[in-house]
Amino acid sequence: MTDEKKSITNPTTDEIREAAERLNFNMDKNDLDTYEGFMGGLTDNVRFVDELDEPIVPLNFPRTNIHRPADQDNPYNAWYYKCNIKGAEQGKLAGKTIAIKDNISVAEVPMMNGSDVYEGFVPNEDARVVNRILEAGGEILGKAVCENFCFSGGSHTSATGPVRNPHNESYMAGGSSSGCAALIVGGYCDMAIGSDQGGSVRMPASFSGCYGIKPTYGLVPYTGAGGIEYSVDHLGPMAGNVSDLALLLEVISGYDNGCDPRQKSDMVVKTYSEEILKEVKGLKIGIVAEGFGTPGSEKDVDDKVRAAALSFTKVGCTVQNISIPMHVHGGPIMMTSILDGTLSTFTDNGPLGPCYGGYTSTETTRFYQNARKQRADKMPVTVKTTLLFAQVMRMRFGNYYSAKAQNIVRILRKAYDDAFSEVDLLVMPTTPMKAHKIPSPDASLAEILGCSLDMLTNTAPFDVTGHPSMSVPVGKSAGLPVGMMLTGRTGEDDIVLRAGYAFEKIVSA
Repeated sequence: MTDEKKSITNPTTDEIREAAERLNFNMDKNDLDTYEGFMGGLTDNVRFVDELDEPIVPLNFPRTNIHRPADQDNPYNAWYYKCNIKGAEQGKLAGKTIAIKDNISVAEVPMMNGSDVYEGFVPNEDARVVNRILEAGGEILGKAVCENFCFSGGSHTSATGPVRNPHNESYMAGGSSSGCAALIVGGYCDMAIGSDQGGSVRMPASFSGCYGIKPTYGLVPYTGAGGIEYSVDHLGPMAGNVSDLALLLEVISGYDNGCDPRQKSDMVVKTYSEEILKEVKGLKIGIVAEGFGTPGSEKDVDDKVRAAALSFTKVGCTVQNISIPMHVHGGPIMMTSILDGTLSTFTDNGPLGPCYGGYTSTETTRFYQNARKQRADKMPVTVKTTLLFAQVMRMRFGNYYSAKAQNIVRILRKAYDDAFSEVDLLVMPTTPMKAHKIPSPDASLAEILGCSLDMLTNTAPFDVTGHPSMSVPVGKSAGLPVGMMLTGRTGEDDIVLRAGYAFEKIVSA
């Protein structure tokens, strides 16, 4: 019997006293002794579960050449680990190379989640999207650097150092799927899988100049990926063109047999690679006034996106200006709604921890629960600031304000849905500005924090409402890419992709 199994003993009186204090129970010595006597059966239950084996998906595809690349073999500092995992001989992704964001489990390949807290962890299972990619014939080339705990829209917070923009290496690639975007734009892989909780697929796509879609909430299973908060966790594809983007979404989408409770069993998955070929004539495009001129926005970005939106008239779409006043409040609503859940993720559960009603990576949970206590000081300023504030709010009010914000999300969602009664797609800049410069190594915490979260004004609301939302490159200004965001009705990822494909053809004509 291992030491861990030997440690599953009945709670002691001292442990019960501490638990009672944390739960605000007033117990005297007699109460403590009484309740200590009630614990035996519950302890036996845990011992029984400890003896059982968990279901683990077998690894059908060998992993080779797993290594940390040297600096000279690591363009833009975008790879965390490289490897070679060849999928099935045939399939929709045969001949395609894919990078996996480093908060997504790839068995036998180290995973850091951008943070020193996770250093040394090696998953023993593949995330579901990884398994689907390999079964479809894709070839995984490695783990792409992500931001520290995926908590930044910039690309300057990873414990392995900043990820540099392929267009100008003094600038950010965007985050938190920073390495994914840089590797695609640099030509080092065809596709990538990122995650998006506030814009982390779309913001690096915008800053670096590739395509990226945050799918409808729950369309892609999150099983085996490190999350931030259950209600906003999305995985999404990134690629150098819309055809690849649609193909990858087609492969990774679909119900995961109850392993991810974010999903519904009756979800509809479409053949996105075929849907994009349908004409867009007659689609109504709405330019959202509140998405322009936002704090920190740059006029050249606004102008390029407006011009790009108007170009849809060339393919038979109608374009009109619309107003959604609630949009300007989307960011604060989203951030407040996830406060208490984020605190639970980082303290009670861990980013790959308990997924109630679904499948949990227990190896990751065990590693994180030990590491976070020993390495808590290594968490980045973005996470520390959020957790400190969330803890204070919990001490003062419990989860009241997060619950209230979650209720208000319904009003926000309805505001967008009302707009969709007039138009088919919403258009605005993905990020209000072009890429930031990478801060100097001696930058203050205030500077690091300030350029981590100032670009999610337009992206974040759609994480909490769940609408599909995609960043499309519309050109460059001052040598840096500009992204246009297309957002559609829930479940109409195909329409969003079709419009993106049509625009890609307009600019390449």
